[in-house]
Amino acid sequence: MPGFGDVVKKAFYLGVGLASYAGEKAGGTITELRSQVQKLADEMVARGEMTTDEARRFVEDMMKQAQSVPASDTTAAKTSPSEPRRIEILEEDEEPTTVKVTQPTENVDKLRDQVRQMQEELRRLQRDK
Repeated sequence: MPGFGDVVKKAFYLGVGLASYAGEKAGGTITELRSQVQKLADEMVARGEMTTDEARRFVEDMMKQAQSVPASDTTAAKTSPSEPRRIEILEEDEEPTTVKVTQPTENVDKLRDQVRQMQEELRRLQRDK
């Protein structure tokens, strides 16, 4: 039977992994969004519908809007913070279902705080040995 310290270490590593994964997904999504908005702005400049300065401002405004979290976009279907998110484990021969991620950067700060708390708890437990 593993000791309590091993369980805490595993929980800590899980938290670090989740925080890292969330950060990577958020960065990838923002980069993809920026390239799509830039392509749209370039097309509009090529057609003469806007100037290059207007296109630059358009891209900047769209990125600011994408990175901000409006309070009015909360939905009733979203799970409450006290309830864990359900994860489906698939066999290799099964097809994955598509899951829409609405705000990938939403929980990054919370995960970082949890990781810091777990680090402090691990250090405290190691000192108490």
